[in-house]
Amino acid sequence: MKKKVRIGIDVGGTFTDAVVIDSTTYDVIAKKKIPTTHEEGVAVGVVTLINQLMEELGIAPEDVVFIAHGTTQATNALLEGDVASVGIIGMGTGMDARGARNETSVENIELAPGKFLKTSHTFLDSRAVNDGSIRAAIDEVRGAGAEVIVASEAYSVDNPEHELAVQEAAGKQGLYCTGGHEISQLYGLKMRTRTAVVNASLIPKMMETANMTERAVIDTHIQSGLMIMRCDGGVMSINEVRKRPILTMLSGLAAGVAGALMYEKISDGIFFEAGGTSVDISVIKNGKVMIKYAQVGGHKTYLQSLDVRTLGVAGGSMVRVSDGKIVDIGPRSAHIAGKEYECFQEDGTLDGAKVLFVSPRADDPKEYVLVQNPAGKEYSLTLAGAANLLGYVPEEDYARGRQQPTRAAWDALGAYLGCTGEEAARKTMDLAMDKLVDVVEELIDEYELDTKFVTLVGGGGSGAVIVHALAERMGVKSKIAKNAPYISTIGVALAMVREQMERTIANPTEEDIKKIRRDIIEKIVKSGANEKTVDVTIEVDAQKNILRAIATGATELRQKDLGAADLKQEELQTISSEALGTPKEETNCVAASGRWNVYEAVTKKKVLGFFSQKSRRLCVIDREGVVRLKKEKAEYLKFAKGRKNSEFAEFLDANTTFSDANATIPKVFIFYREKMLDLTGMQSAEQLNSILDMEIEGLEDSEELIAVAYK
Repeated sequence: MKKKVRIGIDVGGTFTDAVVIDSTTYDVIAKKKIPTTHEEGVAVGVVTLINQLMEELGIAPEDVVFIAHGTTQATNALLEGDVASVGIIGMGTGMDARGARNETSVENIELAPGKFLKTSHTFLDSRAVNDGSIRAAIDEVRGAGAEVIVASEAYSVDNPEHELAVQEAAGKQGLYCTGGHEISQLYGLKMRTRTAVVNASLIPKMMETANMTERAVIDTHIQSGLMIMRCDGGVMSINEVRKRPILTMLSGLAAGVAGALMYEKISDGIFFEAGGTSVDISVIKNGKVMIKYAQVGGHKTYLQSLDVRTLGVAGGSMVRVSDGKIVDIGPRSAHIAGKEYECFQEDGTLDGAKVLFVSPRADDPKEYVLVQNPAGKEYSLTLAGAANLLGYVPEEDYARGRQQPTRAAWDALGAYLGCTGEEAARKTMDLAMDKLVDVVEELIDEYELDTKFVTLVGGGGSGAVIVHALAERMGVKSKIAKNAPYISTIGVALAMVREQMERTIANPTEEDIKKIRRDIIEKIVKSGANEKTVDVTIEVDAQKNILRAIATGATELRQKDLGAADLKQEELQTISSEALGTPKEETNCVAASGRWNVYEAVTKKKVLGFFSQKSRRLCVIDREGVVRLKKEKAEYLKFAKGRKNSEFAEFLDANTTFSDANATIPKVFIFYREKMLDLTGMQSAEQLNSILDMEIEGLEDSEELIAVAYK
């Protein structure tokens, strides 16, 4: 039988990468890189890559079960101001009309210095919305230069009838139109309108590319249908891109962490995608990537994207010297200065080199260090060179350089500064780590990660340049992701379909929760997921009165298992003890059900040399050895479904914190069969039980579940 494959394509500003992955084992079969085709359109490069790979590997169209691509096009369009002018038709009535008029009137948004997303605005009283008034409003904003339309009415999330009427009328005139209700189900007219405006401005450019790329894939006779990467780490169908191109914005950042999650057994960690000039830092908690509202042109939107912090510290970052001291690293890189790295030269190239200083850009201080060899050729001193000299980059790593030229270059700097080359490299590395530690500690605090369980994971070409040194500084674990230089493209190839829905509801009822669950399943199936693979997580944000549903699903009938085989109990025990940082003999399996095993370690330590203090750590690991949850001071319960209203109710009660004002339920996960049910977003026992009852409705009373609770 021929292999079934998945193809992932990542369109970057410089290169377009592709990988072919075995759909059963998830091994990378092939990877290829070509320059991005800007002049002819990026779709041309995508097709060229697909055809080359299929021809070289003898892949038939029917062998491709999944094909997806990630693109920076929406992000680049916003950065470069290459967007359409938007006409806004605001609507409202009665007491709300004045507020709605102001809130739908979005000013021009500055996307980059001197580059604007231009808008025009008109307003209709909702009582006077009819075919004639809609036509007149469209004519008015078109006359002001609008190329696409946004329809935005107060409370359209409850009844989008008028927005739909505007969309229909615009469509008849051959205009693209976005309704605010399509973008977000949250109240907050101003932010909803702004998000719809950004979305609409991207539609013409993205439609052109989407149509070209889809046509090209159809021409290859691949039947699986092209999926596009989203900014939250999932994928969606190309039809959804036509309606909501804003969701592809920042998707390049999401692809790397999606790939790391698929490959690495990470429950809690910080992911670093490090290139030559910058590093993108994101958070993984309980095996999921952390998401927040994105900003465009300094304005908040309802776009949910990966929470990424970007720093100008990476493999090619240049050293800065002032007054005879190393004072900084970056933000300029060897790439920006147009110089080669010192560490990738042949032995002898930098013997007898001397130090000189440059300004990589006209307005930069002249304190960036180069070394010049006796032949007059200049090379950059880089963070990658410092990491290589100090032994942080392993053999066979993508960023591994040659020791001899690296040492010669840094010794030249050391001689200039009156220290050894190693001391100069150490000072440089310490400055880089200072910058990274500040950001990572901020993320750990913000997302309440336990440093005992945090792993730093390196991706991109320069992952090893920073993560091992940073882990050493912080006293945490580190690892380099498998296939790190291609991790983004792999993330595209392995991505799940993802959808999110939010509604403004105070104290949501059981019916509210059931309705949003039904709606999100319908939405994700439209986006290309197979319904049988869909998982839904419900969250209730009591402070902001937001009810949120997040759904993930696979595009084919089986969930991803990364081709992993079931592990023996002894192997699971070893992985669990390493994950918990406890001795193997003190780490024991205390409960099992379906694919899940709970391992617990109880350790004793002396305090002040007098008495023992017990410490309990617990982790949940699946049969393939992936640790999905790690906690200190967590409680667990194994119970039959038929005992939910007695045993589980008592367990929930025992872990609830009672005060005069209210009862605070614990964070709860439920594990059964193949399912990990995240109930940590629930605010009350009633909400939690409502979701749990829906999820386990089809189970027999004798089926066993495991609950894990923590405060």
